[in-house]
Amino acid sequence: MAEVTLEQAPQKIKDLFNRGFVAMERGNLDYSVDMFTACLALEPRLYKARKFLRAAEIKRFKSKGGGQLAHLISSVSGFPSLLKAQTLIKSKPMEALQVIEKLLQKDPLNLNYVKMIDKAAVAAGEPDIAIQTLAMVLEHYPHDTTLLERLGRLYLQTDQPRLARDCFETLCEMKPNDSVALKLLKDAMAIDSMSKDGWEKVGTKGTKFTDIIRDRKEADVLARESKAVVDQNDFTVLIEENKARIQREPGNVNYRRALANLYAGNKRYVEAINTLVEAKSLSGGRDPQIDQSISALRLQIFDEEIKKLKMSGMTAAVEAKMNDRNLFVIQDLQARVSQYPNDLQIKYEYGVILFQQDRFNEAIQQFQASQRNAQRRINSLFYIGRCFEAKQQYDMAIDQFQQAVAELQVMDDSKKAVVYELGLAYETTGRAAEAMDCFKQIYQVEIGYRDVAAKVEQGYKAPSG
Repeated sequence: MAEVTLEQAPQKIKDLFNRGFVAMERGNLDYSVDMFTACLALEPRLYKARKFLRAAEIKRFKSKGGGQLAHLISSVSGFPSLLKAQTLIKSKPMEALQVIEKLLQKDPLNLNYVKMIDKAAVAAGEPDIAIQTLAMVLEHYPHDTTLLERLGRLYLQTDQPRLARDCFETLCEMKPNDSVALKLLKDAMAIDSMSKDGWEKVGTKGTKFTDIIRDRKEADVLARESKAVVDQNDFTVLIEENKARIQREPGNVNYRRALANLYAGNKRYVEAINTLVEAKSLSGGRDPQIDQSISALRLQIFDEEIKKLKMSGMTAAVEAKMNDRNLFVIQDLQARVSQYPNDLQIKYEYGVILFQQDRFNEAIQQFQASQRNAQRRINSLFYIGRCFEAKQQYDMAIDQFQQAVAELQVMDDSKKAVVYELGLAYETTGRAAEAMDCFKQIYQVEIGYRDVAAKVEQGYKAPSG
């Protein structure tokens, strides 16, 4: 099947790709993987989506500390699926590809999975999928001669002798006395030299050498982007690449977001802010996510200045700068709440700041709105309860805590915090039995949580009424 470019894809797929791209540059790798996977479910020939999917998978895996133990665990848990893919390769290779893709989401650098997707892709008549994966994985296993040889052979099979030659030259450097590697290199050199148009075309597909150079550059950029830790050289390369992307597509907001992230990662905060301001202007001057990013960068500038002042021992200046920072936070949130009155996440953040400043009535107003955000509902109920508690309106505080507890099914950290506050409210209002029941719930799952052990044990010592 012929490759489908992003420009040729339907708008729905473009939208999914752009969401995945934005999520990736913001570090939301789970969502990024979901979006690129959705792209490929609709259009398997969108190879660009698969490149970014693989980069996001690798970055996520490495950010979670993926290593030999992670490979071992995934190999054991994924063995049944690996067997299933093996049985599907001959009869239903595309289904086999889908099975392996799910395994690669969990462990994209597992060589067993990589070799299997190679087999499945070739069986499905999609060797470019295998080439994409092998090329990116090879960046993380640069001394794996088996991967290198296989990639070179795939380049030969797909009429790309120049790239095959590069692989086999590296292979011969690593295995100088290996007769198979030497023969592969000679064959690639011979085919390359017989290519009709030499440097302008490679093989019979009519692929321009300039296109190959561009593809290899993109592969290098993706490999750098997939690193868990990016060094100074990577930053320089990626910054220049994103500047080039912006020149090619000046109206693409995503490239400016990515460039701003790179500047921020290199502590070039002013340049990052200026880039985001440009991106915001392309969005019509209104974009709550860009505004949030700009605010976060301004806070980082404050933090860097405070850090320097602390190192210099300038105590008074530190305190003054901290006051400036706190004032900026409240004014910035006020401005964003006003500009984006329907953004419930901003209302929640503003409510937290108001609560911390003991402005309880104003905080309640924000939390009553933000509880409509499903992701912030429990925390909003919790804070409303805390506000009522601070105002000594304990009956209403208890009502809010009870609502939150009813919606929490698992006794995790969130539920412990709510149940504990409910217990305190009961305790304050003289409802000792109900308070003790709350503390016992926590005691049974985490005896060391705050002072619940002392409260429960004291309750057992108290004389019964």
